[in-house]
This record gives sequence, structure tokens and C-alpha cells, in this order.
Amino acid sequence: MMPANNHTTKERILDAAQAIMLEKSFHSVGLNEILKAEGIPKGSFYHHFESKEQFGVELLRHYVSGAHAYKRRMLLSSEPESNPRKRLITYFESSVATLMANEGKCPCLMVKLASEVAESSDAMRQVLADSHQESIGIMETVILEGLEKKMLRCEHDPRTAAMLIGDLWIGAMQRASIERSVEPLRKAIDFIFEDLILKPA
Repeated sequence: MMPANNHTTKERILDAAQAIMLEKSFHSVGLNEILKAEGIPKGSFYHHFESKEQFGVELLRHYVSGAHAYKRRMLLSSEPESNPRKRLITYFESSVATLMANEGKCPCLMVKLASEVAESSDAMRQVLADSHQESIGIMETVILEGLEKKMLRCEHDPRTAAMLIGDLWIGAMQRASIERSVEPLRKAIDFIFEDLILKPA
């Protein structure tokens, strides 16, 4: 078992890198910048990570783990909201609020790094691909719950609907960060819940 202090150092490196890369990019951020932010010696980095690519894989896994835990809490828990459609709306509205709090900059590390690292690292691309499938599964589960409870109507089979929602939201998030505006996200929410996919029952 890894000693607690080593685990803490690894988490500190990953957390520092996540914050910096949300502001910049994976390839533009150097190792020294990450370590300096936390006052961590270079030797500690290579104790935990064999290379920058392996570090990138661990960084994405670290981020994805927290992101999916948040999605499950928001979308799959019936407490305090039993209506899955309302939980979905609250989840997307919270993303709008996060973008606003981030001054229009993309708050999602996966969306920010996807196009950058997918071409340069197959290992990092695979983490992103696996995460996308997990997100689709979470979304499909809450859609199925809504259908079973007759709290929403779906124009597509739940799996297809979940994929469409994911693709639409990622695209809207990218455009929102380009335009520094929440309007693309607002339009996406309206489109998802009123015009195309998840209509009220």
C-alpha cells in the first residue's frame, strides 16, 4: 500500500496541473511550472509518473473520477429530487453557472484537452473515449428512469438520446468558451428538453 504522504503528493501534483491546464493547455505547460505551483521537487514527479504522457493519462483519470462522481450524485440520486427530468435540468443549469463563474472559459478539462491530446497520445485518447462511454451510460440510466416513471418522453431510444445529448452539449460548451457566452448552452438546453429529445410527459 502506498504511504499516505506519497498519495498526498501525487494528488497535489494532479490538482495543481488540472488548475493550470484549464487556463492553458497540456503541451504548453511545463513540468517545472506545475511543481513550482506546489513547491514540489522534480524527483517527486518521477517517483509517481514515468513520463509526461503517463502523467497526462493519470491526470485525465483523476479528473474523470471526480467528474463522474459528481454526475452520479446529480443525476442518479433520487434525493432530494425524485423527478429525473428536473434532475437533468438542474445538472445542465449548474454547468451554465460554472461557465459563468469561470468568466466564459471552458471549465471542463476533458472538453478543453480532447482535440489537443487525442492526436498526440493514444493512451490519453483512450481515457477520453472510455470516459465518454461512461457519461453516456449515466445519461442513459437517468433517461430510462424518466421513461419508467412517465416523467418524460423521448423521441429516440435512450442510448441514442444519451449520445445525442452528450455530443450536443460538448459542441455547445466549445462554442460557449469561444464566444465567452452562455447563450450556446442555453440554446442547447432548450433544444434538448423542448424541441428534440426529452419532452415533458
